[in-house]
Amino acid sequence: MNLGVKLAPTHPSGLRLKNPVMVAAGTFGYGIEYTQIFDIQRLGAIVCKGTTLKPREGNPQPRLIETPAGLLNSIGLQNIGVEALIQEKAPIWAGWQVPVIVNIAGENISDYAQLSTKLKGVAGISGLEVNISCPNIAAGGVEFGSSPKAAAEVTKVVRAATSLPVIVKLTPNVTNIVEIALAVAEAGAHAISLINTPKGMAVDIAKQKPSLGNISGGLSGPAIKPIALYMVYQLAGKVNIPIIGVGGIVSAADALEFIMAGATAVQVGTANLVDPFASLEVLEGIEHFMEQEGVEEITTLIGVACR
Repeated sequence: MNLGVKLAPTHPSGLRLKNPVMVAAGTFGYGIEYTQIFDIQRLGAIVCKGTTLKPREGNPQPRLIETPAGLLNSIGLQNIGVEALIQEKAPIWAGWQVPVIVNIAGENISDYAQLSTKLKGVAGISGLEVNISCPNIAAGGVEFGSSPKAAAEVTKVVRAATSLPVIVKLTPNVTNIVEIALAVAEAGAHAISLINTPKGMAVDIAKQKPSLGNISGGLSGPAIKPIALYMVYQLAGKVNIPIIGVGGIVSAADALEFIMAGATAVQVGTANLVDPFASLEVLEGIEHFMEQEGVEEITTLIGVACR
């Protein structure tokens, strides 16, 4: 039984994963935190939390609000900054077998270029996931990912600055996801992560004001799974690069839906905050399904629901 997949078949490394189960940025820390809980080397890949040029304290509290079947978060990219990541985290990752992909975020094109340059050739880093759901300060706060032109520009800049595989994480807060995906694929992305969180908010009726300190946040968890699944299905067959399905995956059945809808791999996110063993349970469930159904190659399941 072979669960191996390639996330970047057009890149020299192929970005080969021994299985399609990844963990999503912002829900698994730097991976180091989980090493005493279970054998993280069993995972397909780890995506570390969003990284910026300088350390960030993040948004004001409260930052997390539970919603029916989901979670609103407004963390605000709290992180240690790229220099500390290179000095403190990457040397540990270099001793791991599981690939670590660094999620990068910037406020302008220059930020993305500098981040990509700094991370180039750093031992322990197997790829970059480019967060284009960030506000483009130079354009008045409009998200990079809301415009095909801006999304493509970021992708080109990152590709030019690094030799690592480049995955672009798309925002669902757009009117035409196919248009954005085609733009980043044409600009040189090796793969696409889909989706980042839709925007939402909650109101504290006792205090009569927004529940989150930053008013709005990103909605994640099972509530967004149908949205993410449909967007993956929309892109399947339209882009010629792998798609990574993200959004509301809490079980092997969820993950298999994404794979059958066209995803080459999946990322487990909010479920990690509920159950630290969630990603491992998803992997074991996929293995059980394949054994039960007599599936020898996981790749034969990719996109079967689209045929």
